[in-house]
Amino acid sequence: MRLGIRYVGETVAKKLAYNFKTIEAIEAASFEELNAVNEIGAVIARSLRDWLDNPKHIDILNRLKAAGLQFTLSEDKMQPASDKLAGLTFVVSGTFINYSRDGIKETIERNGGKVSGSVSGKTSYVVAGADMGPAKLEKAQKLGVKIISEEEFSVMLG
Repeated sequence: MRLGIRYVGETVAKKLAYNFKTIEAIEAASFEELNAVNEIGAVIARSLRDWLDNPKHIDILNRLKAAGLQFTLSEDKMQPASDKLAGLTFVVSGTFINYSRDGIKETIERNGGKVSGSVSGKTSYVVAGADMGPAKLEKAQKLGVKIISEEEFSVMLG
């Protein structure tokens, strides 16, 4: 679900969740506290603070909470599984047998790696499933990025 907060996408939302643990802690955070989060700059902190300072937005959050939506990072999501993928950046493309695409992304992050939506010179690996996007395949080949299968990814995790 997206709340429509300018400059706050999936990556920023995860950084905020890992840092603050609950939506209430984010709501209570000052501009300075938001700005102090790694990779959250003044522009994002100001946008988030402005959004949270709008009573209409707080009403939306309260209605979502009342409807049962959880805004707390569960304990198992707070603890990294390992650092086996630390320093590596992955792009995930296609469909998989043993994982969902989001499951692979979560596994990468929980093991210290980063996930990117597009192939670049900074990409370490592309995890390719069936029906991988042809543009990602072409770009990975052009840049010499190693393309690995779901099975090879599982081996990396040990």
